[in-house]
Amino acid sequence: MKTTKFITTALLSTCLPLVVNADTITSEKHTFTIDKLTQGLNHPWSLVFLPNGDMLVTERNGGIKRVSPEGNITDIQGVPQNLVYRGQGGLLGLTLAPDFETSKRVYIAYAENGEFRKSGTAVSSAILNGNTLSNFTLLFSQSPKLAGGRHYGGRLLATDEYLYIALGDRGNRDKAQQNDSHIGTLVRLNLDGSVPPDNPFVSNADNLPEIYSYGHRNIQGMTLDNDGKTLWTHEHGPQGGDELNPINKGANYGWPTITYGVNYGTGSQIGTGTEKAGMEQPVHYWVPSIAPSGMEMISGTKFTQWNGDILLGSLKFGLLVRLDMENGKVLSEERLLDGNYGRIRDVVESPSGDIFLLTDSSNGEILKLTPKN
Repeated sequence: MKTTKFITTALLSTCLPLVVNADTITSEKHTFTIDKLTQGLNHPWSLVFLPNGDMLVTERNGGIKRVSPEGNITDIQGVPQNLVYRGQGGLLGLTLAPDFETSKRVYIAYAENGEFRKSGTAVSSAILNGNTLSNFTLLFSQSPKLAGGRHYGGRLLATDEYLYIALGDRGNRDKAQQNDSHIGTLVRLNLDGSVPPDNPFVSNADNLPEIYSYGHRNIQGMTLDNDGKTLWTHEHGPQGGDELNPINKGANYGWPTITYGVNYGTGSQIGTGTEKAGMEQPVHYWVPSIAPSGMEMISGTKFTQWNGDILLGSLKFGLLVRLDMENGKVLSEERLLDGNYGRIRDVVESPSGDIFLLTDSSNGEILKLTPKN
């Protein structure tokens, strides 16, 4: 592991919360209110809850904010040194270490600058003391770095044992089938950044040992099911073909050999079709694309009728999408919000059971959903 320096950002004055009247939304199983908790976030990307009820929110341009339950915003000082804000890249995923209450450790995903304007996804750990991040340690750096500003992935998920890092194909689709690179893969590390000895490609010298699954286009959502046994991801397709997948160790998810999407503009076929032996089929897919982002399997603490369902956002249509799940299958899909609140970037269930959404814009908001019945 490499320890890196960090750059501090100016501590700005605390912002006031947004005070508005709550809207009431009626869905198939719940009527709920939706409150705009705060605004003024610059393309917020990821939200996590701290033990005291505050939230940490990343902004793609490099900011990290602490947001109180009342909506007050305070800047966090400290960002990774080699962060680059370009295209779809910037400051991306954020998650807490399982032992955060004692270690104060967080994990941060970001676009890392390289030579000749190349970049790639990287992950560092850091220690949060008050409103300052320090002791940045580089745990993962995508190999190779590539030109362009697309498809960084960037979602993070930490379990008691492992750190999962969702990546994208960086606009170089064929590399997603070549495991001598991290392009188009899902990476699994130990919490200290080392490689688990039972990762599927550890013993193959031609493959990178960090890889857990491959053949992904651009993973944008990741969640565990409620028993903690199944890891779910969703990824963007091209023109059509967004996918929801349960992740199996060492599995090939097909991109770009198989896909339910087509080439932009021409509508021509990509790869060999939609199925091929040895490649996984999605549990659910979207044609046309909805551009899913953020994902949470709901515990049902407050939204009792959504227990075990998956919620995810839609960047393209400004939707909150509910997938009615049973035994690993999607029974039905419900689309909420109708684009009235903008692009939904992240979906998080709070420890108390309310649901929080991030909207993706230069004046991004945090929305709070609370059931009425």
